[in-house]
Amino acid sequence: MRKPRKAGEGSQRREEQPIPDTSPETPSQVSPYHLFSDADEVTRFRASLLSWYDQAKRDLPWRRRAAEEPDPDRRAYSVWVSEIMLQQTQVTTVIGYYTRWMQKWPALQDLAGASLEEVNQLWAGLGYYSRGRRLQEGAHKVVEELGGHIPRTADMLQKLLPGVGRYTAGAIASIAFGQVTGVVDGNVTRVLCRVRAIGADPGSPLVTQHLWSLAQQLVDPARPGDFNQAAMELGATVCTPRGPLCPECPVQGFCRSQKRVEKEQMVVSQRLLDSPEQKTLDVEECAPRRAGSCPLCPPSSEPWRQDLGVTNFPRQPARKAPREQRAAVCVLQQLGSETSRFLLVQRPSSGLLAGLWEFPSVPAEDTESVQRRTLVKALRTWVGGPLALRSLRCLGEVIHVFSHIRQTYVVYNLTLEEQPQGLLPSGARWVTRAEFQAAAVPTAMKKVLRLFEGQPSRRGKASKSPQDPAGPGPGRQRHQLTLNAFFKPASTP
Repeated sequence: MRKPRKAGEGSQRREEQPIPDTSPETPSQVSPYHLFSDADEVTRFRASLLSWYDQAKRDLPWRRRAAEEPDPDRRAYSVWVSEIMLQQTQVTTVIGYYTRWMQKWPALQDLAGASLEEVNQLWAGLGYYSRGRRLQEGAHKVVEELGGHIPRTADMLQKLLPGVGRYTAGAIASIAFGQVTGVVDGNVTRVLCRVRAIGADPGSPLVTQHLWSLAQQLVDPARPGDFNQAAMELGATVCTPRGPLCPECPVQGFCRSQKRVEKEQMVVSQRLLDSPEQKTLDVEECAPRRAGSCPLCPPSSEPWRQDLGVTNFPRQPARKAPREQRAAVCVLQQLGSETSRFLLVQRPSSGLLAGLWEFPSVPAEDTESVQRRTLVKALRTWVGGPLALRSLRCLGEVIHVFSHIRQTYVVYNLTLEEQPQGLLPSGARWVTRAEFQAAAVPTAMKKVLRLFEGQPSRRGKASKSPQDPAGPGPGRQRHQLTLNAFFKPASTP
């Protein structure tokens, strides 16, 4: 069996969501079709999955740390950091951030001594910034209230640590402490829904309860951490949302979705051959589904799609469109003899992008003229001096999509020829371009700066940015030859 391809979208993990307390017992109304038949089948499933994982698992830095770290608290801390970073973020993106984080704060006590500004600065660009803040809050709590020791069980981890939900608690407890507890994230949900042909909404309370019950039934008591990672690895690299590698799946023989695919293909083949005598494929079915009463099967209004195969499972709930928002943002530039500087202001300590630094902005909810006046008024408050409205020029728009917001930034620029005389208020500072790149600024503001740097110079001079001689900077002009100019013969001296 060749190694699976690198993780793509299947490597994403759902951000922790509150999950209602449910009994670990299997709901009585669930058909046996969606269960594992007996202990022998469970044992064989575990063995197949773990054997594959031992051969095909990816070499990831947090796995190495968990395997090599003898101290249980440092081991749990390293798992905790990785699990929080992996929420809604791909593995390939997390590797660099995780490596830098553990180099800077190798132990929980190191993180507890860091400032929120330092945490935001290292986290910048990773998204979902509240995750980093909660990690630091958790480190403070462990050091100051728990004697430096991370809770050893999933229940206590979820109860005591901020930002740690049911999934993360189970992952830490099983991987770091060997607790026999199952986990359910986006990857495990997909694997279990396909293996047991669960087509109802995976976010519904009944399906959620059933998936956690299955995970607890399946987790290997001898290797709980490895089993949970194997299930997640399978969903990330083989049982992916689109284009799953079914021939490479180590548990294909247990997969009811695959059996359903084979049956549907046989039905189509019989119809094409028009051969009623041909033997029907003997495949176990869900009896309540035939009666239209199974709560775990797809609704009757959603017929089987032959082109989707096993990706008919799980059901994909309709996504809510992100909310549209607009803001006017200004790159306020102060020219200097050596290098120019930009004004940054700090966002509030709560809410979206809490505590991060950005270019000054105001909501863009009115006409352009009102928008410009409102922006200049806000800028005057920050710099403590007069600013000319006519000097404000519009550069264009930048769009950045958050998980629930589609944010449009109308980007303006205003250049100060002289240094403002007043002192900046708290929560504002001037930074060079190099300082901007190192600051805790969100990705959206880096997009805004790139738009600004791609503009022609106001003075009409082609100059290079002193901080980035090779790349486009303020004042660097770009010209595109016309087709006629391209074919025009060069003049001779």
